[in-house]
Amino acid sequence: MAEWDGKTRGTLLGYRIFIFFIRYFGPGVAYFFLEYLVAPYYFLFVSGPRKVLNGFYRRALGLDKRQANRLALRNFRVFGQTLIDRMVFLVGKGAKFQLSFEHEDYLIAMKEGGKGGILLSAHLGNWEMAGNLLKGRVTPTINIVMLDAELAHIKQYLDRSTGGSRFHVIPIRDDLSHVIKIRNALAQNEFVAIHADRLLDGAKSVELPFFGIPAKFPLGPFIIAAKFDAPVTFVFGVKEAGYRYFLSATRPVTGKRKPEEIAALYVQELENRVRRNPEQWFNYFNFFSR
Repeated sequence: MAEWDGKTRGTLLGYRIFIFFIRYFGPGVAYFFLEYLVAPYYFLFVSGPRKVLNGFYRRALGLDKRQANRLALRNFRVFGQTLIDRMVFLVGKGAKFQLSFEHEDYLIAMKEGGKGGILLSAHLGNWEMAGNLLKGRVTPTINIVMLDAELAHIKQYLDRSTGGSRFHVIPIRDDLSHVIKIRNALAQNEFVAIHADRLLDGAKSVELPFFGIPAKFPLGPFIIAAKFDAPVTFVFGVKEAGYRYFLSATRPVTGKRKPEEIAALYVQELENRVRRNPEQWFNYFNFFSR
């Protein structure tokens, strides 16, 4: 798998344009602008992500080139919609959205267990958006472990869009201070969310079959999951039609497990979820080892 550089794409001008449309014309107009101008532009003229998606869909799903390109265009459109949805929350119009939840009872049981919980997710759909819709349902505090490369940009966004009440950012540091913060959060019976599908250059990895093809995943999230005496679940939030999101959680993994064992369970579940929603696979780099 080609390593990810840890940085989020996007420009301040782009955010400002879409916020203008959302604030004064509503998200429907922003969706229209995205559907017929922005997504086709990126599909035609930003060839790197298109080629990567095309290759992934052909190798993983067995699609032909035409089918893969059609799905890649749909991917661009859905990704843009998820960004718009985040900005809808930013301008205070989040009441439009609805959330359905498969196995909310698992998270409730984890909370009642008093040991907190580790939520392993991926860049599939938009779990952060679904998390915005969880306010008051399961927990008032969710900690997100993320990279310093993204921190300044994304923390500003999260603070503005959530008011700082639902997400608390734990930055990954070379001095491993984030491990102490994770331990403290779990000790306070809080949830800690970690994306476990992007490998940084130089990071420890584990190679596992993904769609039958070797792929490297970061080992760090699974070391953390194995280190603490807290239940671990895999959570995914995908966008449905209109303003609806679907959030799912797996039966918690408990007891002593090796990091590689948790990783294998995670990758198996991730593959199942990508098969269900391939248009919401938002990893725009070569994912496979070879």
